[in-house]
Amino acid sequence: MSTLPDSTQPENEGPDHERAYMRWDGWGDPARAHGLPTGVKLLLAAVLGRVPKAPPAPRLAEVTISTPPLADDDLAALAKAVGGDHVDAGHDVRLLHAGGKSTPDLLRRRQAVQAAPGAVVLPATEDEVAAVLAVAGERGLAVVPFGGGTAVTGGLTPDAGPHRGVVSLDLHRLSGLVALDDLAHEATFLAGTTAPVAENLLAERGFELGHFPQSFEFATLGGFAAMRSSGQNSAGYGRFDTMVTGLRVVTPTGTLDLGRAPGSAAGPDLMRWFLGSEGTFGVITQVRLRVHPTPEARLFDAWTFGSFAAGVDGLRGVAQLGTGPTVLRLSDEAETAVSLAQVGSIGKALAKGCTAVVLHEGPAELAASRREATARVLRAAGGELADPRLAASWDHGRFRAPYLRDALLAGGVFCETLETATTWSNLQTLKAAVTAALADGFAGERARNRILCHVSHVYPTGASLYFTVIAGLGTEPLEPWERVKSRVNDAIMAAGGTISHHHGVGADHAPWLEHEIGSAGLRMLRAVQAELDPAGIMNPGALVDRRLR
Repeated sequence: MSTLPDSTQPENEGPDHERAYMRWDGWGDPARAHGLPTGVKLLLAAVLGRVPKAPPAPRLAEVTISTPPLADDDLAALAKAVGGDHVDAGHDVRLLHAGGKSTPDLLRRRQAVQAAPGAVVLPATEDEVAAVLAVAGERGLAVVPFGGGTAVTGGLTPDAGPHRGVVSLDLHRLSGLVALDDLAHEATFLAGTTAPVAENLLAERGFELGHFPQSFEFATLGGFAAMRSSGQNSAGYGRFDTMVTGLRVVTPTGTLDLGRAPGSAAGPDLMRWFLGSEGTFGVITQVRLRVHPTPEARLFDAWTFGSFAAGVDGLRGVAQLGTGPTVLRLSDEAETAVSLAQVGSIGKALAKGCTAVVLHEGPAELAASRREATARVLRAAGGELADPRLAASWDHGRFRAPYLRDALLAGGVFCETLETATTWSNLQTLKAAVTAALADGFAGERARNRILCHVSHVYPTGASLYFTVIAGLGTEPLEPWERVKSRVNDAIMAAGGTISHHHGVGADHAPWLEHEIGSAGLRMLRAVQAELDPAGIMNPGALVDRRLR
């Protein structure tokens, strides 16, 4: 067992926990923004025709905030809880916490008048988190926990509900490695630790978490837990919720320390109530996680299939046989075309066929044997090894897609994603239903569109489907998309899919949650909220539709 000398002073990302905020009206680091590759421009012209460029977004200083800052006495009470230097009601920092990073979020960032939280509060300890929740409860303020700001389903929208204002509870000062048990392969982190910082701290000790969703570069471990994140390496290491072995959670009515042993029959597993709770029951402050030694070998392969159905059969065979790839994903014909266009193969981009990316990791000999076992299954399904540059390109660009989305928006192209999951036997039916709902939902100036899909995560019993829709931005992009998204959510429910495989519920999916978990399930969620948060201050707009509470 390796425990840090003083667990109240964990290792962290640097002096004063300096925060690198993402670009306020786009994704990530502004210095890494880029334009559209030539191949993508040519493919878009062939698919969408000519689309007018979007008008530029206003500068941060030009935006008017429609919601007032918190009152001086509110700010003073919060300052008493965390210190005056860690309460900020300034114009810019409020806008930096005004929502997540979905395409609708970014389109709202282009408006001249926007809503924002009344103040941003930055606690550094669990006691300070509890003190902030106490102040908020006493003074009628809603609290929205804020990790990396990468949410895409409306879970960070500063919705006050029936309260006087909103506090954005930024957790980035609650960061660092608390303990590493190198015998049990468990690491405990404070919840505001970003994924790159966690991986760096583990790498220094010969370990890796291996959770790499597209939000990896900015998201926090507490956010992964609260959203039940699923990373691109989930075929090998599992979803984030399966990695969690313990949690500490501060609620308005008390603190919970959950996860006593690797397995337990001491009643229902209360820890699972907080995985996916999206900040509505309390604030996750510590996460204990299963980790593994840094892989000795990383073996990438690309495969091609004549059809999506053949590729799905191959992936199903691999998942059910359990050959152990770390990454296993399949792009349909439309997504394969875009991938090829990004690397300059515009001629091939217009051809038919699907591509799969496969990664095997671990001790060199074991990784090689697993690789061969996977290859036998994929060949039997009609797969052929492809140009390895396709896999290398995916690996190199796996965290760059959101930057491409920004470039598309700037060029007048609407681009948004959604995801779901179902059983292998229902996968093709669900894909057809969602594709039809998306295609039929656009009309007029946005009737020309492109719908891409890939299998992003696999299980022995089924898989997830991740859709990207591209269309002309149009003059009023938000209202039509809300209508289309509603239609798609209805189609997912009717076709037997889940409303979300890994993006979460947020405010965007909350009206459909009862359809998925039933009225009894919804009553259970409301009962837990009433017990842990009787004043209803925790993220009022997320998870459970306020109209149904």
